[in-house]
Formats: sequence, structure tokens, C-alpha cells
Amino acid sequence: MPFYVLHALKAHAGHWMFGTVLLTVAVVLSSFARPILLKLVSKIRFFRGGPGHLLKIVTRLRRPVQALVMLAGLWLVVPVVDVLHAYKGAVEKGLAVLWFMALGWLMISLVYCFEDVLILRYDVSVSDNLRARRARTQMQLMRRMLITLLIVVDAGLVLSVFRDSQIWHYGAGLLASAGLASLVLATAAKSSASNLLAGIQIALTEPIRLDDVVIVEGEWGRIEEITTTYVIVAIWDQRRLMVPLSYFIENPFQNWTRKSAELLGTSFLYVDYSIPVEPLRQEFCRILEESPLWDKRVCALQVTNLSEHTMEIRCLLSAADSGKQFDLRCVVREKMITFIQENYPEAFPRTRFSSTQLQEGKALPEKVPMGKA
Repeated sequence: MPFYVLHALKAHAGHWMFGTVLLTVAVVLSSFARPILLKLVSKIRFFRGGPGHLLKIVTRLRRPVQALVMLAGLWLVVPVVDVLHAYKGAVEKGLAVLWFMALGWLMISLVYCFEDVLILRYDVSVSDNLRARRARTQMQLMRRMLITLLIVVDAGLVLSVFRDSQIWHYGAGLLASAGLASLVLATAAKSSASNLLAGIQIALTEPIRLDDVVIVEGEWGRIEEITTTYVIVAIWDQRRLMVPLSYFIENPFQNWTRKSAELLGTSFLYVDYSIPVEPLRQEFCRILEESPLWDKRVCALQVTNLSEHTMEIRCLLSAADSGKQFDLRCVVREKMITFIQENYPEAFPRTRFSSTQLQEGKALPEKVPMGKA
């Protein structure tokens, strides 16, 4: 009898020792997750980032990888520990649920890492950043939709653990109810459904992209962020305009960077008829030649309108983007006014009148002092 007891104790001790070894190996492997991931990511051929970007990607992946390794170690330990045999089913289901949740965490982290790697290939800080802004906009919208899909799939995997129990039936009924409820809510909440569809349409047709310069509701600003339901427009005076996604599908708006950031601009002068136009044209061209804001595409000064008091002169110019265009227009106005003040001070607008008495050679009556009329 003591022999059997001793043999059982040795067997239990062996099982415990084997389980402890497995758990220790899992802990050690999880602790080395960071250096292993650093080496793996650094070997990727299309990775162009420096140490900072590499560390960012590894930081995203480290914790979900550690969780998966630890849970895998615990999964291997459970069958060899006799004490847990009575609760083996419950423990295994609990570990499976945690493992699927960690797997979903890892998949979502991989989506973010994939976006980070692609962003390195598209730099928006360059002057011609149309392709980069298009790619970043598409990546941002697709990332949100992909993460939503992964969460739904991961929830289905978690429910599949309980396929032999009542929870599976409850989960299936819940998913069916959720499908019906989504149809009802989509019908009731038309704005939310239209925004969701508008987001997909915007990702495909690209009426707007990140960092686009737009005029929305009479406000000049840049597209700062595109979410699944609304767009944040950063106004020039640091305000933020929240616009539903469906607005950009259903309403007209101005996009100044749809094909290119290059723009034409005008500065108007209103002067007297007596001023010669050619010296103004030469001075305007000289101002543009000296300005680093001009992109050397368009330079034209023309008389565009005449009124009973003044003539309108349009200074047409070009610039690489809207910010430079606005600054250049202001520079042209200031310097052209200075030029007229110094060379043709009498050519500013003035009120003209004619007298029939002067035309007939008669003298005008003396001025009557104020208050004695």
C-alpha cells in the first residue's frame, strides 16, 4: 500500500514539475518578446522607419504577443495537472475565451502596425503631397472598417467556445436579434446609416482627403480628421467645424486641392483715369519677380472695369498653395499702393464734377460760410 501511495506522489510530482517547466518556459519566452520582435520587424524589407518608428511598432505588438504566449503555456499546463481535472472543461473554456480575445487584440494591433508602415511610405510634408494625402485618407477609413470587422469575427470566435452549451444558443439568438435590430435602427436612424455609406463612398471616390483645403459653409479650412460619421475641418482662426460625412456627398463645396495645390489669385486696384497703366504693369511684374512666394506661372495686370469715378485694375498672380497665394496678394496690394503714392499721388480716386457756369465762362459765386446760408 505505501508503494502505491509513493508511486502516485511521484507521478503527481512529475506532472507538477512538467507543468511548472512549461509555465516557466512560457514566462521566459514572453519576457523576450520585445527583443525578438525588434529583430523580426527590423528584417522586414519594406520597413523604412528609424529606431523611433521601429520601437512604436514593437510597443504595439509586445503586450498582445506576451498575452498569447502566456495563455498558450497555461493551456499546455492544464492537462498535466491532476488537481485541475475536475475543472478541466471550465478552465479550458476560460483560457480559450482569453486566448481568442488576445488574438483579436493582436490582429487589431497588426492593423495599426500595417498602417504605421504604410504611412512611412507616404510623406505629407513634401510640397506635392496629393498622393500621400489620398493614401492616408483611404488607410484611415479602411482601418476603422477593418477593426470593426475583426471585432465582430473575434466575438464570433469567443461564442464558438460555448457551442455545446446554452450560451451558444443565447449568443446565436442575440446575433439574430442584433441583425433585426440593426435593420430597424438603420431605418429609424437614416442619418447614421447615410453617414456610414457616405464614408465608404468618400473612401472610394475621394471628394475629400486629409489636409485638403476646403470652403464649407463659407468657412476656409483644412480637413483635419475623417471619422466614420463626421469630418473635422480646422478653420484658419483655430476653430473646428464638425460636418457630417453625408454633407460632402449631398451638398456642393469648394475643394482647393482636389487635383493640385496651385492657385490663382487677384488683387484689385481702384485708381483715377489719369494714371498710366504700363508703369503699373512693369512695377507689378517687378514685385512678383522679387517675391519668393510667386511660383512664376502667371503674371498679368489688366483694366477689368470702368465706372463713373474710377477704373478697376486687376493684378492676376499665381502661387504654389493657398497660404502663399493669400500672403502674395497682400504683398502686391501694399507695394502697389506704395508705388502709386510715391509716383502718382494725384491718381487716387477722387470725386469729379462739372459746372455749367464754368463752361459758359461765368465766375462761380463766392463760398458762403457755414451757418450763414
